[in-house]
Amino acid sequence: MTSMNSLRCTCVAILFAAAFSASAEEIVTVSGRKGETQSYLLMHNAPPPKAVAVMFPGGEGLLRLRTEGNSVKFSQGRNFLVRTRGMFRDAEVAVAIVDSPSDQQRAGMDDGFRTGRAHAEDIGAVVKDLRTRFPGAKIFLIGTSKGTLSAAYVGRSLSAGVDGVVLTSSVFYGGRSGIGLSGFDFGAIKAPLLFVHHVHDACRSCPYRDAEGLSRSFPLISVSGGKPAESDPCEPLAAHGYFGKEPETVKAMKDWMLGRPFPKTVD
Repeated sequence: MTSMNSLRCTCVAILFAAAFSASAEEIVTVSGRKGETQSYLLMHNAPPPKAVAVMFPGGEGLLRLRTEGNSVKFSQGRNFLVRTRGMFRDAEVAVAIVDSPSDQQRAGMDDGFRTGRAHAEDIGAVVKDLRTRFPGAKIFLIGTSKGTLSAAYVGRSLSAGVDGVVLTSSVFYGGRSGIGLSGFDFGAIKAPLLFVHHVHDACRSCPYRDAEGLSRSFPLISVSGGKPAESDPCEPLAAHGYFGKEPETVKAMKDWMLGRPFPKTVD
């Protein structure tokens, strides 16, 4: 009887370990441009996903992905897409959060790199790897804040190589030394395009009125409400990062990705 109980415990432990490993965070590194590598944080459940969300955090996009002991470590934990990665990941959606490539690890990606050919080549290698891993899944590029530069320009470059692009808290105005999307030709993105924006985003580079104007041509999810800001208006713990409205905002985005009815307003 004791041996039978031990066997059952062993089987349960093996099943638990298998389930954990199938859904745990892991670092994947692919060959991007010649001589350079591109890493991303991969999260997926055991069933083959219907969609993969390739995410571009804001700022300099520097995650500094690394393994310490048996744990995956990274920066930008407060970023909207990074902190909600567990909300995105389920049996239908896998998550791939892009780090800065090997030659941009010192200071991260500036606007010129995010909008250039080299970045598109690196992400093309990521998309190719994901299609090999999940051949039946649709691939979506999702950017937030300055990550929208990556998602928009890479989405235009890869054309039919991706199945959709989502721009959240888009940077329309880059300031003196930055690049904004106010003059970008969004129609040049051949994949379906979705905008997500908080009505009360107080970041001067990301006014809601610009997203609202684009809603005449592209679908827009307008978010309102949430918690009082605990960060600068252009940082993630504010309306700019959908602070306090994360679950509803993520669900609306996933519904769009999976071809389901989705709300035009989240409040």
